Amino acid sequence: MSVLTSDQVIEALRPVHDPELHRSIVDLNMVRDVAINDGVVSLTVTLTIAGCPLRSEIQNRVNGAIRPLSGVRDVQLTFGVMTDAERATLREMLHGSPAASAGSAPAQGHAQGRTISFAQPGSKTRPLLISSGKGGVGKSSVTTNLAVALAAAGHSVGVVDADIYGYSIPRMLGTDREPVVIDQMLLPPEAYGVRCISIGYFVPEGQAVVWRGPMLHKALEQFLTDVFWDEPDFLLIDMPPGTGDIALSLSQYLPRAEVYIVTTPQDAAQKVARLSAAMAKKVNMSVRGVIENMSWFTGDDGKRYELFGQGGGKSLADELGVPLLAQIPLLNQLREGGDNGKPIAAVAPQSEVGLIFADLAVKIAAMKPKKVFSQALKVN
Repeated sequence: MSVLTSDQVIEALRPVHDPELHRSIVDLNMVRDVAINDGVVSLTVTLTIAGCPLRSEIQNRVNGAIRPLSGVRDVQLTFGVMTDAERATLREMLHGSPAASAGSAPAQGHAQGRTISFAQPGSKTRPLLISSGKGGVGKSSVTTNLAVALAAAGHSVGVVDADIYGYSIPRMLGTDREPVVIDQMLLPPEAYGVRCISIGYFVPEGQAVVWRGPMLHKALEQFLTDVFWDEPDFLLIDMPPGTGDIALSLSQYLPRAEVYIVTTPQDAAQKVARLSAAMAKKVNMSVRGVIENMSWFTGDDGKRYELFGQGGGKSLADELGVPLLAQIPLLNQLREGGDNGKPIAAVAPQSEVGLIFADLAVKIAAMKPKKVFSQALKVN
């Protein structure tokens, strides 16, 4: 019978990924001091920070990889913590050096002198701006469930909650822990396969965000440059209502962004939503489609009731020359999911609304990114 070696243990651990960094713990140099004595494997795994919130998950993954090996009687796992120098090296390997801020106005695809990797022409990431002209149309709910549906279809997905004053994505996605910070690099919390960053993680509950434009720009800059997104397939941006500072900043930071307009069937809502499309056109961003929310309510009698009228989404889509990608009905479970952090696209994917979001994800994923305008936007 062959004798188990430390090299075999390390190879068994190579497929084990850090649950936040999505890299092999071996390749990240987290595995140390492997020893084998009479069938007992002892080793140390160095965590990125003390009090790592996913320590138990790492322990389960390590045990699951080692215990099936022939000759293993027990696993003795000890945890350590990386030094500041090791964290700096890790950040350099994953995310590059912390870029120094310089200048006063961001160029296209840059934030105060920092390069936004997925805004560059060679990036595989498709930034999707989920926008509306007014609040109350369910834009954040659409963003959350679309992100979950894209992740369920096998795509890597991130969400930026750019609605700084009215942030809601963490609650809707059910991510209740704060981002981990490694040498100025933020690791976004993840739920249902979706990574998310929001000002809600940094503001005490119930406290209002009272900021002027420059602080909004700074927050967006950090969301786009200091977060370890790991080049997702899709980066959804939950936009604030209206066409103000954040919309202008994102048009400069993400010139490759695609805009999707959310409206209700109500005539007044789609007229206001039209302003978001006009804003996108003004700053050379491409409007790719319209999503109509709250399209109807199905009563106990099985009849559809169009509480907010009908035709608003189709009318807007026709006017803009883009497809009406989805009509999403009113459903109590959809509302409940937004309140309790259980998106309907995740917990009831075979429901009427769950299937609509799955179909919407397929349609958007099938679209080819359009050509990016090369000229820099000048904002007076």
